[in-house]
Amino acid sequence: MNTVLSRANSLFAFSLSVMAALTFGCFITTAFKDRSVPVDIHVSKVMIKNVDDFTGPRERSDLGFVTFDVTADLQPIFDWNVKELFLYLSAEYTTKSNALNQVVLWDRILLRGDNTKLNLRDIKSKYFFFDDGNGLRANKNITLSLSWNVVPNAGILPLVMGSGHKSIPFPDSYETAKTY
Repeated sequence: MNTVLSRANSLFAFSLSVMAALTFGCFITTAFKDRSVPVDIHVSKVMIKNVDDFTGPRERSDLGFVTFDVTADLQPIFDWNVKELFLYLSAEYTTKSNALNQVVLWDRILLRGDNTKLNLRDIKSKYFFFDDGNGLRANKNITLSLSWNVVPNAGILPLVMGSGHKSIPFPDSYETAKTY
């Protein structure tokens, strides 16, 4: 005859199987949803300085400063399975020494219930835009794009890129002023 412990074990295992099936069912209802929305990025100021790089050899490196505007309506992304969005603005460019450089300039976490209409004006980069050399000066194709990670209640963590990006040229000369 079955003991109380073996019956409890069977009940617990069955309950976990039912919970796993329900969680998978919840995940599959939103797994194939398109989470891309149009994004408008406008750059109002670009500046570049040549500064000492204290992280490596005693050389000077390019430090870029970007002031930008971002407009997007992220409401279509949010549904019952989205807990939060991790937004980040990244810059991609090529140099002589590297085929692909990617730098995150700004980020923000949007929780469910927050205002989902982004209308950011005159935002300065939150993180340093360092190049490991002098690849920013006179670089004519630096592409800014807004991307996000969708943090769901159940399921995978998709990485989505917005459907708008902005290519900007950097100046040919270094800025000598101390302000930004």
